[in-house]
Formats: sequence, structure tokens, C-alpha cells
Amino acid sequence: MSYRTTPSVDYVEDVSPGSGALPPRAWYASSDARSLSLNGSWRLRVSATADAEDDSFAAEDFDAGNWAEVTVPGHWVLQGDGAFGSPIYTNHLYPFPVDPPYVPTENPTGDHQRVFDLPTDWPSDGGAVLRFDGVESCARVWLNGTELGEFKGSRLAHEFTVGELLKPGRNVLAVRVHQWSAGSYLEDQDQWWLPGIFRDVTLLHRPAGSPGDFFVHASYDHTTGEGTLRVDSDVDGRVTVPALDIDVATGEPVTVAVEPWTAETPRLYDGVLVTDGERVPLRIGFRTVVLEDGLVKVNGRAILFRGVNRHEWHPRHGRALDLETMREDVLLMKRHNLNAVRTSHYPPHPAFLDLCDEYGLWVIDECDLETHGFVEQDWRDNPVDDERWTPALLDRAARMVERDKNHPSIVFWSLGNEAGTGRGLTAMAEWIHGRDPERLVHYEGDWNCRDTDVYSRMYASHEEVARIGEQLDGGTHKRRELPFIQCEYGHAMGNGPGGLADYQELFEKHERLQGGFIWEWIDHGIEHAELGYAYGGDFGEELHDGNFVCDGLIFPDRTPSPGLIEYKKVIEPVLIEGDGTNGTVWVTNKHDFADLSALAFEWSCQVDGETVESGSLAVPALAPGESAEVKLPEPPADGRGGERQWTVRALLADDTSWAAKGHVVAWGQFAVGARPLPSFPATDRPVRDGDRITLGPAGFDARTGALLSIGGVVVGAAPRLDVWRATTDNDDGAEWQTDTRYGMLWRTLGLHRMRHRLVSVEAGDDALTVRTRVAPAAREVGLDTVYRWTSDGERLRLSVSVTPEGDWTVPLPRLGVRFGLAQADRVEWFGGGPGEAYPDTRAASMVGRWQSTVDGLQTPYVRPQENGARADVRWVELGGLRIEGDPEFWFTARRWTTEQLDAARHRCDLTAGDTVWVNLDHGLHGIGSQSCGPGPLPQYFLKAEPAEFSFVFSTTR
Repeated sequence: MSYRTTPSVDYVEDVSPGSGALPPRAWYASSDARSLSLNGSWRLRVSATADAEDDSFAAEDFDAGNWAEVTVPGHWVLQGDGAFGSPIYTNHLYPFPVDPPYVPTENPTGDHQRVFDLPTDWPSDGGAVLRFDGVESCARVWLNGTELGEFKGSRLAHEFTVGELLKPGRNVLAVRVHQWSAGSYLEDQDQWWLPGIFRDVTLLHRPAGSPGDFFVHASYDHTTGEGTLRVDSDVDGRVTVPALDIDVATGEPVTVAVEPWTAETPRLYDGVLVTDGERVPLRIGFRTVVLEDGLVKVNGRAILFRGVNRHEWHPRHGRALDLETMREDVLLMKRHNLNAVRTSHYPPHPAFLDLCDEYGLWVIDECDLETHGFVEQDWRDNPVDDERWTPALLDRAARMVERDKNHPSIVFWSLGNEAGTGRGLTAMAEWIHGRDPERLVHYEGDWNCRDTDVYSRMYASHEEVARIGEQLDGGTHKRRELPFIQCEYGHAMGNGPGGLADYQELFEKHERLQGGFIWEWIDHGIEHAELGYAYGGDFGEELHDGNFVCDGLIFPDRTPSPGLIEYKKVIEPVLIEGDGTNGTVWVTNKHDFADLSALAFEWSCQVDGETVESGSLAVPALAPGESAEVKLPEPPADGRGGERQWTVRALLADDTSWAAKGHVVAWGQFAVGARPLPSFPATDRPVRDGDRITLGPAGFDARTGALLSIGGVVVGAAPRLDVWRATTDNDDGAEWQTDTRYGMLWRTLGLHRMRHRLVSVEAGDDALTVRTRVAPAAREVGLDTVYRWTSDGERLRLSVSVTPEGDWTVPLPRLGVRFGLAQADRVEWFGGGPGEAYPDTRAASMVGRWQSTVDGLQTPYVRPQENGARADVRWVELGGLRIEGDPEFWFTARRWTTEQLDAARHRCDLTAGDTVWVNLDHGLHGIGSQSCGPGPLPQYFLKAEPAEFSFVFSTTR
């Protein structure tokens, strides 16, 4: 057999989907037919161009023993410590010239070789297929020296007939993978560009008489409680479902009483498809999806998506996920009250969909299609409106639908993402509607809803969402009759997203609004020995989008972020409200299908944040939408006169497949009465002795009025007004935002470099008063600030009065005081916790007594930024001090200054110093979602206006 010494690479830039592959078919995890995994160690040679090497490596006798070893599934740029190139991150810009279908000559190409032994008991009858579940972005395949074909469509499965090519004993599989191809123009998703064979490679025995494809149709009639099953197969056989006493021929329908499948009650029935050649296990879920009365309904009921967008990601392995990592994702979603996932922006590994079926998640399955980079040229030459590309688009649609069609969790097929509009999308929609009329079609870019069954948008503001809910948004007649979802909202980049509770209130208020999907599930940080987690630009990319790839509800190591904790609270499926004065609780079931029989309720009573009594609460097994009024017991009389409150929790009554008994599903908290404020009689007077002033337990610098110590606690830096915070990703906003970008405005005004001018130090009869003016350099606006210190002999009270001067046209980042302590480690506080909260991210903040270390207060965002504030703090103790607030305050403590935090780009840039810097804030500006979406709502602005607040300091030693 001869090989080309100058290999042809024309296929790389061919707009066709490829050649040689079998038609797509349904995926299933196992059957009684043999299979052989070809995952594991492969040999790899990476070349700089597509034609650098000839085809001789595909020969059976080619010795690749001196090539590097890599693991498949995997990406070669994430292996070999950089020897095979580096990852590239772009949001939507193509990292190569936009000249479709051409790609650069500099086209990293990985030649892979896998030598495997065919088991001695491998069946000799029938055929075999070689299956690739995912290769980026173009692959050409040989087995035992014979070329099988080539394909594009990175996140889609491709199979080749190989039965006649297999040999007893040694076999050689060769795969040439090109990073760039014509297919890359269709895969411009917001993610890392990572070439390689990143999903499973499997050899499958196909016995004579085995099904090539089958389609499970399992509908549910909510009026009769019956399900109808029909399994279509290209080979005759029988279908049995023992639990339903079903034994029927393929193609024949049968109707029986069933329990339906929903995301809340994911009832699956085990069945078997039996043909002459194979027994294929089936997991059948009966459910019916329709568009009716302008709503998406499943089993006769409108559903509300409490969802998230999910890219596949692992910080070491990229998109090469193992089953347990997928399961971890699903379990985390379920435990945080999510009920839906959009597979942005490509079909996931099919095993993930099995998990969605098993545990219960609604799925929008999205095609591997995005051409976002063409927006830079006003969508000129966009492949989705060029008929030459339509076969590739239809191939991608078919490979998604045919592979995944037997999953009851899937309720929508999505044509893709951010690909503009065009004839190719219409062709895809028409094909999908014809092939599977039992599901709906989604595509966000089709605002006129010509091809879709839902009006879908990204990052619409609260105001616009309200108008849509009220049917005041206009648009085409068809669009006005369709339900609305936010397929992306609440951009979870860094600290945030803010405003989720306000969105959820709109979703639940207007029937037309059927929820949405947070962007996105996980930060795509790559493990890095020096940086911690790397993001765009950290690998020397000439074109990149920085940390925009780190915008998830969980950190790269899958630790939930405060954003996920907030989202869990916002979307909890049980509403618990109460009136602490009369001990009444109102419980509402916000599930779409499940009653409350799986939950147990408990109450507890707290005094000053400490639980003094608790017990169970009898709540009826309310049906969806029902409410009940429940009476709490009489508050315990323990003789203490502190602040009292009730906390009521809804917990799992028993173990489930996704969480253990006692897992908290929802909670509510309400005060019994107003917080009693301690009295503070100012009895001491300031006394000057040389360069020092003494007031009660405190010492001050007589010249500057700066606090030096309280009791035996040395104050390393005296409290003074602070208005700056290390800007968050949402403060800075996205560069394409037309709305106000507050971080930029703050820096332009100079709030990050405020100057303090001492006006006077006045030691009066009952107080030490320090007058200052705080203002940014080069500006005439300022904040007249008065610090008034008083003492009752043992404690010290600081009252701060702030009066803005000039025309303040922007809100403040924060308003409070900052000071430094020489020593502090353990922190205890009474207030909101246990995690961070901000004005529009505080739904999950529970009032109680909490403890932490200073380091434990920090939220480890991949790009350091403002973090760690605790809300509604009554008092805090750290470093030997107790600080009480009037009114409640926001508390932050860290081992670096705000300025150091603001300058850091990775966690490794932050080095703990000798001082713990403490912020006691009267107010904070909201967070919003402006890293991609809207900024904070006006009610969360921190306006520059007159303010007064105070703190009482005492020692704990």
C-alpha cells in the first residue's frame, strides 16, 4: 500500500461535514453486544501545519514508539507541559482571519496512533463500527492502513464501518486531527479552543440482526393518567417493560397506566428492546411536551425553568469529563434547587443526558453551532445564510437529534447560539420539526420567532422582562403569542450575579415568563502551578478575552460560589413567609408537579443569633401552587431580652438519589420584634497629655485625632472614611456595554485615590471631634466628614457624619470606615452569613451567630476583586475588639489592602501582610450583572447623600 508523500488536505477547508461516516443513530450506554474501549494511552506527534507530514504514519507497520504519549480522551494542549502548544481563549472573535472557509497555514495538527489487540473471543459474526464521540475540530481516520474517511463537528458523534478491516490480535488505529478547519467557523463558542480527541473512542460489535437505530416514543395523557409507548426500530423486534406488563412488537403502540416523568418526579421504567441480534436496555420516561395557550407545558402543566447554562469543563482535562465529574455536576444542580440545564453551546457527552434522565433536569439540547465572530462584519458571509454550508448545518442538527432523541429530559432542541439568522437555520428547524414533532425548537437569535416555538432572549433588563410579561413588548404576531424565556441571564462572572431575586419575582408574577438559565455553570479556569487558575492571556495568546471565561456559579474545583448559594435561595421551590409577632407561617408549594410529602419542616427560635429551642412543624402535603397557614408554638421564655427571631426550614424527610435526609431545600426567617439597641451614656471627657489624648479606654494622637489604641488593642491604622472597593467584574462592565459602567466612572472621578484633609481636632467637654474633608485629586467634589468620639468609661463610640459637597453624579462604591489591626485571626459575628452578601445578592444571607478565620472570610474568585462582605451585622469580634453598629452594618476583613486587592490579577498576587484591614460599611453599591448583562437596579445604588452612622468599640480581653 502506498501513501502520499505530499498529503492532500483539501478536506480541511471543505464546507461539507465530511465523508465515510455512517448516518447518525441513537446512543445508548450498553447492550449485550461486545464493545472495546480504545481510551487510554495513545502516541502523538504534533506538527505546525496540516501538510507537514505525509500519510505514512497510518501504515500498519509504522513505528511510533518514539512519539510522545498522551491520554485519550484529552486535549493535547493540556498535556505535555506546553510541549504541544497552548490553549487559546476568545469569547467570540475568531483567532484566525475571517476568510471562510479558509484557515491559516499555521494549523496545529496532531497525528495519533493507537495500537490495540482485538480480544481473542471477539465475535467473528456480524460487523463492527468505530465510534468517536468528540474530536476537535477535524479528523481523518485510518484502521490497519485503510482510510475510513474524515469528519467535522467537534461535539458530535461519528461512526465508521470497520468489521472487515479488523484483524485477530494486533490492530493499528491512526487519526490525524487538525485544530483549524472549515468546521471551526461553525464552532465559535465562548470557550477555550482545545484540539484533540476529547471524548471516548469505542469499538462496537454489531451482530447481524442488531438495530441500526431506534426511536422511543413515550407520551403521557394527563387527563387519563395513561402513557402510550411505541418504539420504532429499523430492525423488527419486541419491547418489554416488566413493571408495566408490556410485551409488544416494535412499531406497535401500547397504552397503560403509568407514573409520568418530570424533572421533579423523574420516574423511569426499565425496558428492553430485543432483536435477533441484540438486547438493548431502555430507560423510558413518559411525558408530553406541547406549546399550548401560549405556554410550554409538560404533562398538561406550564413549567418554570430554574436553569443554568453548562459548558463541559474540568480544570485539568478541559472538556474531557469522566462520568463521576458529570454526576457531581448534576448532584450539585439538584442540591441547589436547579431544575433545568441548557447544554451551551453544543450537545454534551451523552452520559450527561442519562444523568439528567435519572435525577431529573429539564434539558435544552443545543446544536454544535455558533458563528458569533461574523458579527464583527455585520454578519456578512455568515455560513448560516450561505446555502453551500447548509448540508453541514443539517448534518449537525441530525447528529444531535438522532443521538439524543430517546432522552425524556430533553424538552427543546436548540439550533445553536449566536449565529445570526439565515436560510440554513430555517432548514435546520424544518428538519427537526419534521423528525421530532414531540419536542419544541429553540433559538435565541430568531427574535421574530420565524423558526422557533419560544421567544428567547439574553440579558434582557428587568424593565424589559416586565414589559414582555405584560405583553407590551410588541414584535410579530407569532412572537406575541409565544412564551418567553431568558436563555442567558444573571452573568455569574466574579462577584455576583446581582438582581436574581428581582428577576425571579417577575418570572413568578407573569405567566408568559417561563424562567431562565444563568450564565453559566462553572469557571473555566485552567490549573496552573504558579497562577492558581489561568484564564485568557495567561498562555501568551495574541488575541484573547481575559477572565471572561471565568463566569460560573461554581469555581473551577467545583466549589459552589456565593452566586450559587444565592441562586439556590432565590429559586427554592417552597416559599416560607412569616409574621413573628403573632407566630404565623405561610407555606406555599412552588413546585410544578411534586407535592410536599417528601419534605419535613422544622422551626427554631433564636435569641441574639443563638438557637434556644427547636422542634418539628406540621405542614400539609400541599399540592403545587397550594398554600397553608401554620401556627408556630409560643416563643420560649428564657428571661433574656435580646433580639428574637424564628427560622423555619424545609428539609428532605428521607434520603433521595441526589441528597441525604435532612438536606435543606428551603428556609424562611422573620423577626419576633425590633432589635433592642444598647444605651450609651457619654460620661467621660477627653484628656490631653502632651501629644496624646485619652478618652475612656482609648488613646488618640493629639495632633491628628487618629485612634491609636483601645484598651490593650493597638490600632495599626486609625478608622477613616472609605468609599473605594476593588472593582468587581460587574462594576467594570463589558466593553460593549452602552449602559453606565460604574467602575470606569469611579476611576474617572478618582474615587480610588481619595485624599483626606484634616480640618480640626476638637477636644470638648464630652467628645473628641475630628473634622475632615475627603475628596478625589483633580476634582472639586468632596465629602465633609466629622468623626465624633465619646466614651462611657469602658466603651468607645464613634459617630460618623458625612455631607456631600458639589455635584455628585455617580453613586459611591461604598460608604464606611476602614482601619487596621495588628493582630487578628478568629472572627465571630452576629448578623448575616455564613457567606458574603451585597445589597442585591443578600437573599441567602441568614441572620445568626457565625465564626470564621480572617482567611475564611475571603471568597477566592479566579480574578481577585471586592468580596467577603457580611450583611446586617449587629456586632463583630476580632483581634480583641468587639464592634457594635447603629444601625446594622456591612463587615469585611482581609490581610491586604483594598488597593492591593484591586491591583491583583490572580490569587498568587495577594500576599498576606502584618495588618488585618477591616471595613465597617454603612452602605455598599449593588453588584448587578453588567459583566455581560444589566447593572444594578436603582434601588441598589449607593447615592452620595448625607449619612450618619455609629459604632461602639470595646475590648474582649
